[in-house]
Amino acid sequence: MSTPSSSFIDVLQPEGWPRPKGYSNGMTASGRMVFVSGMIGWDADGVFQTDDFVGQVAQALRNIVATLAEAKAGPEHMVRMTWYVKDKKTYVAAYPEIGKAYREIIGRHFPTMTAVQVADLIEDRAQVEIEVTAMVPDEA
Repeated sequence: MSTPSSSFIDVLQPEGWPRPKGYSNGMTASGRMVFVSGMIGWDADGVFQTDDFVGQVAQALRNIVATLAEAKAGPEHMVRMTWYVKDKKTYVAAYPEIGKAYREIIGRHFPTMTAVQVADLIEDRAQVEIEVTAMVPDEA
């Protein structure tokens, strides 16, 4: 069963399944695709301001929003996120703080998400890397 989210994105929620918290099981969308490469927790100058996991998540999310804006898109257009984390336990322990930062920066839009623990990231200080796919509605 699909649940309408907006005029161009529908959330897929199979009947009888529990509602996921903080993400969607699936989405359908139409429009112009925008691909955002893995964003990490450094600022626009390529400098890490913190080694704190949640601080890096917040900066990565701000970097995603800035990149989407270049395509005349916003967080509401995201249909997929993939999170790469160095430490699953740190990620899980930070759920409440991550949720707070996510809602402040992204809002209450929850695309499909996958999170995986990786052995390492290319930038040594990076704790998390997040990539995004977005769909912007066709212009009238």
